[in-house]
Amino acid sequence: MILGLDVSTSITGATILDKKGNIVLCQAWDLRNKKNYKDVIDKAEAMKSNLLDVCLKHDIKEVYIEKPFMFFNSGGSSAKTMSILQNFNGIVSWLVFQQFGVKPKYLTASEARKLCGIKVPKGTKAKEKVIEFVLDTVPDFGVEYTKFGNPRPGEADRADSWVIAKAGLNEWKEKSSKS
Repeated sequence: MILGLDVSTSITGATILDKKGNIVLCQAWDLRNKKNYKDVIDKAEAMKSNLLDVCLKHDIKEVYIEKPFMFFNSGGSSAKTMSILQNFNGIVSWLVFQQFGVKPKYLTASEARKLCGIKVPKGTKAKEKVIEFVLDTVPDFGVEYTKFGNPRPGEADRADSWVIAKAGLNEWKEKSSKS
């Protein structure tokens, strides 16, 4: 099975796909509560617990993690935010190695979307296109909405983690067919 992670210090999306591409698990791990998660160490402990739970219940062979942004864009993240995310991504990568005994592989969001055949036209929001694509192509994927018609927090993270897992599965299948 393949685990795809969309790592964030607020909400991490996690999807497990079997070798046929069926969803085994698709969750959003919410780390936003400042009472429970005062700092990055508390969040890392929560991630460790979530990953251990996955490890005990599922036979994970490959783990794919979305690479965090490496550049600035207008209206985007600050250097401080990007630094925190890079650090947390490194911590989660180490936890993955500890729990599953495999080194995670990394894909950028655009690489993952390309491997899944998701096109994002200029001027459109990638998150919306990803949710739309996953809803249209994955029968057992559902999204909860707010009373205003927007996806609830965590839904985009779940969709992103599905894309990472599916892209990882596609990459794994391609490499397996060549060997």
